[in-house]
Amino acid sequence: MTKPTISFEYFPPKSEKAETALWDAMDKLAMLDPAYMTVTYGAGGSTRDGTLATLKKARDRFGIPLASHLTFINTTKDDMYALVDELWDENIKHIVALRGDMPGDLQWPLENDENYFQYTSDFVAGLVARHPFEISVGCYPEKHPDAPSMDDDLRALKLKCDAGATRAITQFFFDNDLFYRFRDQCEKIGIETPIVPGLLPIHDFKSMCNFAGKCQASVPDWLHGRFEDVSDEDAHKIALDLLVGQSEDLAANGVEHIHYYTLNKADMTTEACVALGYKAKAAA
Repeated sequence: MTKPTISFEYFPPKSEKAETALWDAMDKLAMLDPAYMTVTYGAGGSTRDGTLATLKKARDRFGIPLASHLTFINTTKDDMYALVDELWDENIKHIVALRGDMPGDLQWPLENDENYFQYTSDFVAGLVARHPFEISVGCYPEKHPDAPSMDDDLRALKLKCDAGATRAITQFFFDNDLFYRFRDQCEKIGIETPIVPGLLPIHDFKSMCNFAGKCQASVPDWLHGRFEDVSDEDAHKIALDLLVGQSEDLAANGVEHIHYYTLNKADMTTEACVALGYKAKAAA
């Protein structure tokens, strides 16, 4: 089994307690020497300051390549370009380019307005033209909730890739066959951009199910069965076994990179990476 490279996603903290938890997780996971780490960006730029502060601190603390998530909904091109110029100047040269959640006063697809990006493919093209960023985009093995069909969603992904995306990172999934099928679909329509699986550790099954419902990501019946009437200790073991098993199976099937949605926690993600052959470096 070839050891895939790894990367981690975090979100900016909203309290002192959350900040302590974030940096504890980042300190531990950074010792696994990931290829890069990403920091999310709230809808409409709601966490802009927190995202930038987290990125700058992590840059100075770890020396690991960092990526900023950016969403273009409700942000003018001029404001977005000012932000990406700042990121470039701060040595943040990788962007996870996303549309963002639709506000209640807007409907998809957007009306044409030359002051705003309309589609993620336009956004990617604009970013690449502004600076030679590394660009990650999102993709959806079970279809984006707003896409009329899987074929439409695949065509949209191809446009994002053709516009200059470096890779596409998937929505989380719990059945690896969904990923393999999706990877084949991408190849069939001529997408050559690497498709990276995104994996989500299950720290709380009920909360995860609520989140999956909003994302329209399926939770298999067999997984519901495993978590039914179990203790917290058993739930942790089931979740850990699932994440490790998914990671090992993906590696055994030729996946070259795995992205982990850490939820600002280190334990399960660390165990999965150890199972892939990673060992934590000694603290400096």
